[in-house]
Amino acid sequence: MSENISSNNQGPPVAKKIPVKTVLHGETLVDDYAWMRNRDDADLMPHLRAENAHADGYMQDTVALQETLYQEMRGRMKEADSSVPNKRGRYIYYNRTEAGKQYSINCRQLVKGKGGKVGPEQVLLDINQLAQGKTFFQIGPTALSPSANFLAYAYDDKGFRQYTLVVKNLRTGKVSAVIAERVTSIAWASDNKTIFYTTEDEVTKRSNRVFRHKLGSKTHHLVKHEEDEFFRVSVSRSRSGRYIYLRTGSHTTSNVARLAANNAGGKFRNLMPLQSKLQYQVDDDGKFFYILTNENATDFRLLKAPIGRPGKANWQEVVAHRPGILLSDLELFEGHLVVFEKDTGVMKVRVIEQASGEAHLVDFPEPVYQVGGSGNFEFESTTLRLSYQSLVTPPSVLDYDMNSRRLSVVKTQEVVGYDPSQFVSERTFARASDGTMVPISLVYKKGLKKDGSNPCHLYGYGSYGFGMPTTFGSGRICLLDRGFVYAIAHIRGGNELGETWRADGKLKKKMNTFTDFIACAEHLIAEGITSSRSITMEGGSAGGLLMGAVLNLRPELFRAAIVKVPFVDVINTMLDETLPLTVGEFEEWGNPKVPEDYAYIRTYSPYENIEAKAYPAVLVKSALYDSQVMYWEPAKYVARLREMKTDANPLLFKILLEAGGHGGLSGRFDALKEAAFDFAFLLKQVANP
Repeated sequence: MSENISSNNQGPPVAKKIPVKTVLHGETLVDDYAWMRNRDDADLMPHLRAENAHADGYMQDTVALQETLYQEMRGRMKEADSSVPNKRGRYIYYNRTEAGKQYSINCRQLVKGKGGKVGPEQVLLDINQLAQGKTFFQIGPTALSPSANFLAYAYDDKGFRQYTLVVKNLRTGKVSAVIAERVTSIAWASDNKTIFYTTEDEVTKRSNRVFRHKLGSKTHHLVKHEEDEFFRVSVSRSRSGRYIYLRTGSHTTSNVARLAANNAGGKFRNLMPLQSKLQYQVDDDGKFFYILTNENATDFRLLKAPIGRPGKANWQEVVAHRPGILLSDLELFEGHLVVFEKDTGVMKVRVIEQASGEAHLVDFPEPVYQVGGSGNFEFESTTLRLSYQSLVTPPSVLDYDMNSRRLSVVKTQEVVGYDPSQFVSERTFARASDGTMVPISLVYKKGLKKDGSNPCHLYGYGSYGFGMPTTFGSGRICLLDRGFVYAIAHIRGGNELGETWRADGKLKKKMNTFTDFIACAEHLIAEGITSSRSITMEGGSAGGLLMGAVLNLRPELFRAAIVKVPFVDVINTMLDETLPLTVGEFEEWGNPKVPEDYAYIRTYSPYENIEAKAYPAVLVKSALYDSQVMYWEPAKYVARLREMKTDANPLLFKILLEAGGHGGLSGRFDALKEAAFDFAFLLKQVANP
């Protein structure tokens, strides 16, 4: 071990300092830990291993608790289970799991005759076999050929979200040689021989090239090379199967080109001219293009246009713009159109009868929930299949008869020993510093006393227009059973209250995201749900930026924080245009090379704003092979925070040094062990105020 790094027996690891100066707009920034970016530095790996050893040493007295938590979570899992089958053409498709195995098995069965008798099971992908001998394995984009005889799929076995494309012949079981690397999306042409796929840049990981390839040939024809660094490309096959769509988009602008799927060698044609700040998505039913667009509609409106005449002159409005209600997705059927719309953070499902234009909303049994389309492959169907869950209700599959308007539960995921009647979910609102009312979703065990004595874990994100879903988490039952309240802060920067909610939490309004979160914590304390000695918080990635900013702004407000794969070195990262995501993200954060943008980012960037003061207990987590937030960001952040903070509270850094990615380990049991560590950390803090 380097003399510059102390061993665990001597206390927390202390990283060496090599000052690197950056002069920007007249200000000199000094980064003592920039050396950590160099993977070849002799001190790097010893330091990271020392950090892991220090974290494990601190948590040594919780090993038994971690095992208890792990066994509780695994005990609630029905290890051998099967998903609800979805019909697609001649087959039904489903996934199943087997006891003791980390991954799912993807299967199908042939449906024979009108009676619906099914044939023997055919295994499409046994991910357990594919992952054998690997510490990480993940299936990425997949596409089934129109004939259902070929499955194109891409996989990552490192955690860097770098996917390798192969094709499996489902009649023979033979898997092709590697077709392409760094694949990001796949679509089949109607000939069942031609695939379109997109690839990412080797340095920036921006999806920027579209290729056409005929199976068996050595030719990969470049269809498009998107050179604008703000834009990414993807391909997909339309709902009707009639078109291949080539989507080009940035954070603020999008464009769609189409190609007849039966004309694989043809040229893509834009649906409409590219226009800055215009966003839209498209699907078709073979007769009309259906267009969700923000043209003259901040929160989007739905239009349709004849396939042969898609120009604006022929647009017909289907669902008008309603400010604050975000139209987010649609499902097309022969006789019905289904629109998913978000209203105050809750997804509503609007069903429109094509013949009459009559519309109605689907009624759900809970006021706060998460819902979406699931496996609706049959265009002629009058049944809408939905995935449904809430903070109290485990993931469920529902069928909705769009004619009779009858909703039925097909299956609810079994959670062994869980009784939903013992838990309560509710929605409350915090008043932000500017008067804005910010939604908070809560779940807790019945009998809660609002006397300030309850531990509470507050989760947040607030970026990229991603609204935090109110989904079920069987793992968090471990906390709820131990008296915790679990809360989700629906802060600005997400899209819970529409695109204006998103715009009010980015660029030069980004501080709203952080002050909203603080307001949510203060509200929970003021309402007697918890206290500053018992409230903890968590966020990951851009939510890790949230954690870092809030820790700097109001460290005394929280007892502990879990900071996962955090984007905390905003200025240095956004100055480096060779890193993944950077250029396209100027539309989210701003460009620090621009003086006004730099001045604003400088007010909140967590790394630069660490001060000599007391901080709560902090657990930071990362992965050496993270492709989204590079490992050195959290490593540097921990080193500087450890140097500056004046308290004796624990600061732990756990980093996956083996294969693992932005979302942690890939196996379902491995993920439970990671969660057990996190929960044990929280329980240790609230048990020792």
